[in-house]
Amino acid sequence: MPTYITLASFTQKGIERIREGPDRLDAAKKEFESLGASIKEFYLVMGQYDMVLVVEAPDDETVAKLALIIGARGTSRTLTLRAFPEGEYRKIVSELP
Repeated sequence: MPTYITLASFTQKGIERIREGPDRLDAAKKEFESLGASIKEFYLVMGQYDMVLVVEAPDDETVAKLALIIGARGTSRTLTLRAFPEGEYRKIVSELP
């Protein structure tokens, strides 16, 4: 299944309701699972972003739906990147002309 890295930042609403954050994460995990995806890893981070998630999903369309669902809640903004693990990276490079 494809891997994605999601960088997320709290909105003002999200930080004002930060004590609900763990419950929101649990709800997000269930939402992901309902669409055949999963949050493999979650990190609270310091810097430009507040959270990093490593996600597996069946396809880009599923990830787009999930980003819209999460964004509509108004507690975070996301940037999602398609990630190629080392094995896929090696395969891509080995097939270069």
